[in-house]
Amino acid sequence: MTPAVRCNCSLCRRRGALMSPMFAASELKIVEGEGALTCYRFNTYTARHYFCSHCGVYPFHQTRKDPACWRVNLGCLDGIDPYALDATVADGASLSVVEDA
Repeated sequence: MTPAVRCNCSLCRRRGALMSPMFAASELKIVEGEGALTCYRFNTYTARHYFCSHCGVYPFHQTRKDPACWRVNLGCLDGIDPYALDATVADGASLSVVEDA
C-alpha cells in the first residue's frame, strides 16, 4: 500500500502512526467497537482524531486539510507491516495555528 504518510505535526509526531492515503468518509466501515471510540479535537477543531477509550490506540482521523477525507493508522490493519512500507512526510507542522487560521 502506497503512499503511506507520516505527519510531522506535534500530535502525529508523538503518536508515531503511519497513515493510509486519504479516502472518502463513505469508505470508512467500523466493524465493531464504535462505542469505545473517543474523539480528540484541537486547534481549529476541524480534524477529528479518534482513539480507543480502552487501550488508547489511534485507529483513524478526519483530516484538517480536507474534512471530507479520512486516514487510517496502518498499524491497526491485520496483514500490513507498517515497518515494511516506504512513507512520505506530510508537513503538518507548518499548518497555521488557530490564531492564524
